[in-house]
Amino acid sequence: MVDLLDVDFAFAAFREDGEWDVQEIADPALQSVETLATGLRRFPSDSGAIALIGFDEDVFLIVRVLGPQVRILLSDITAADEWDLARTAVEHLNLPFPEEDDDSAPAGDLDILGDLGMHAIDMGVLIDDFDLYPDEMLSDIATRIGFGPAFDDAVGLTSA
Repeated sequence: MVDLLDVDFAFAAFREDGEWDVQEIADPALQSVETLATGLRRFPSDSGAIALIGFDEDVFLIVRVLGPQVRILLSDITAADEWDLARTAVEHLNLPFPEEDDDSAPAGDLDILGDLGMHAIDMGVLIDDFDLYPDEMLSDIATRIGFGPAFDDAVGLTSA
């Protein structure tokens, strides 16, 4: 069971008829990648529904569902040692679980949003910026692919 106290935010973004919408993801969908994917499939979308989840001001998880396809990006594989949802992401990716002394590294598909304008190289550079919190990283991603203001409003970020 996911410790919901460690989930800072969980939002779904989806585009229908060219317009982006951002909605909060209900707690029951956060039990595993499978329950999350099932929940995301309920959103109408012409480019796949995207989950944007932040954990404990430390890590983010992006899950994108388009039909039967589930794509995942976890900003730090070592999060699998602390959070069940991150653990199910690593399981879904068929990756070995991190060892206690492993370094922080992303796991999954860095090009998860490449077709929407956030390419793997840019994603990697963003994840490597240790000065940014997950909400700030995901805000940058949301801005690049077209729903920055809606995401910022949902998360509670304000423009400087």
